[in-house]
Amino acid sequence: MAKQKRRRPRPGGPGRQQLKPHWQPIEALAMIAAHIDGMLQADREQYETLLEAKPKPHVLDDYTVNRVIAAFTTQRHDFGFFDEQLQRWAALPLSDQQRREVERLVEQMRLLRENNEMVLTLARELSKGTIDKVMAKSDVELGLEMFTKSWSKR
Repeated sequence: MAKQKRRRPRPGGPGRQQLKPHWQPIEALAMIAAHIDGMLQADREQYETLLEAKPKPHVLDDYTVNRVIAAFTTQRHDFGFFDEQLQRWAALPLSDQQRREVERLVEQMRLLRENNEMVLTLARELSKGTIDKVMAKSDVELGLEMFTKSWSKR
């Protein structure tokens, strides 16, 4: 009988131990700010990139679109950690500059959530017209779609 390999449990799954967040001191404000600002900038760029594909979703494949959906869904689940960190800092006695920065980051998180939802909505829409979906259609289906599209433009 072959020896089975033991798998190491990963945190986060059902029946697995959850990792506790390591809350940061207020001295980490600049680091967290750079992280939140960087996420928002990258997410906006991702939205713009996907928006370019909207008129021609067939330039994307299922793998790419599904990867975007998975990444942004995972990211959305992590927002709560940032929110709680900001709430913890807001409850501290802060300098005026620190308080303004925490308030700015709360707004950045709102914008990040908004952009995240826009990316997920657009990615789901694009997933309906990927090259994989086009190639799976019969010639008759493709012909009817082309005819319907050209007819509706009149």
